[in-house]
Amino acid sequence: MAVESFFSPDEKKLTIKIKGRFDFGRHQEFRSAYEKQPKSANTVVIDLKEATYLDSSALGMLLLLRDYEGGEDACISVINTSADVRKILAISNFDKLFDIS
Repeated sequence: MAVESFFSPDEKKLTIKIKGRFDFGRHQEFRSAYEKQPKSANTVVIDLKEATYLDSSALGMLLLLRDYEGGEDACISVINTSADVRKILAISNFDKLFDIS
């Protein structure tokens, strides 16, 4: 599976791991990773450690997640980003919308 999700033991943090290409082909899988959870989390973490590619549709999916989680009040982190991905996110001003590391 290219998108995996799991809760922390205290069920306050949902982590979504992306493996391989993060593009439009992952749209439904990514959306299901947070919409079909039986409970809601205080924090969502997107782990891109195993992501090999990210395109503009992935940026759109991150924005949809942010809206779903409450917009400006959402607490979303994007972690394990490569230097290239951090650059893309910074150029797109996503560093103003998400906690990126």
